[in-house]
Amino acid sequence: MVDIESVEAQLNAERRKVDVATHNFSVRELTRMMSDEELNVAPEYQRKFRWTEAGESAFIESVFLGLPIPPIFVATNVGFQWEVVDGLQRLSTLMHFMAECPEDLAIINRIAPLRLTGLEKLSELNGKLADDLPKSLRVYFGRQPLQVVSLTDKSDLQVRFDVFERLNKGAVALTAQEVRACVYRGDFNAFLEELSGNADLAALLRLQDVKKHDGTKAEQVLKFFAYRERRAAFDGRVEHFLNTYMEDATQAFEYEKSRREFAESTAKLRELCSGGPFLRSDYGVTPLVQFEGCLVAVADLLNDKVPIVQPAGKWLDDIELKRASMGGSNTRAALARRIDRAKALLSGTA
Repeated sequence: MVDIESVEAQLNAERRKVDVATHNFSVRELTRMMSDEELNVAPEYQRKFRWTEAGESAFIESVFLGLPIPPIFVATNVGFQWEVVDGLQRLSTLMHFMAECPEDLAIINRIAPLRLTGLEKLSELNGKLADDLPKSLRVYFGRQPLQVVSLTDKSDLQVRFDVFERLNKGAVALTAQEVRACVYRGDFNAFLEELSGNADLAALLRLQDVKKHDGTKAEQVLKFFAYRERRAAFDGRVEHFLNTYMEDATQAFEYEKSRREFAESTAKLRELCSGGPFLRSDYGVTPLVQFEGCLVAVADLLNDKVPIVQPAGKWLDDIELKRASMGGSNTRAALARRIDRAKALLSGTA
């Protein structure tokens, strides 16, 4: 039986973490806010702008016709800038159609304005740019209202992460790391992006095509530092663990020391993998859980000045290392086992 008092207490506690406001803006106001950087369609999202011109045109037609449009969700950042949580495709399409200069198009990574195509209800507009329309139609379109729901700066960052994640569950859903890149913005996020371009990391990771541009590399960098520094606090909830670490690192982090440590560790692991990639005999792509443990192990050995030796044979196929890295391995004990086993293999004490 449900304990209603406990549920109500839990509900009230969680609701206090969320603060939202609802607004109505015209199309013209929204595109102007994007131009003035009051409304940020985050660069981290731009690779997700995948609507075809036919899809964009259908949305423009819907706005013209006054059909119901789902609300756009935004979050308030430092300086009261709004950042898009859900609605990138809609806002980018509005700018694609309404852009008045190359700088406006650059905001959404486009070169030319949208030329309408495939319209059924307003077929007379097919082939037309916004500039081709009579002024009366441009004014009419620019005045069409859209609803915006804003998550204010009073809402805590974990709540923002939850909102981003829940709203981005569609066909072009963001990965957890892409969501973090938008929620925990700042120097640390830029640092992760910088290190995700490390040449040794690139040589080590063989990823599926879908993972090559979805934040996976940046997440591997984040995991390296989080597991390296806070493995004792890991409770198996990877997402929560990484979110907490990233939020804290956004406030304080030793950049130069960490940059050097990451570079030395990836270079050494690449050497141990004969130049890369990091692969097992039974796996065509890099086994990321095993990779994470081995990279941390290398960093531990380098930090402790323990001589690192090249293990004999196909050391990545080591049975104990594989067992600690496979199904059900997201526990503190399994994390410790794979790091310790990798250290034993790489120090010659296995």
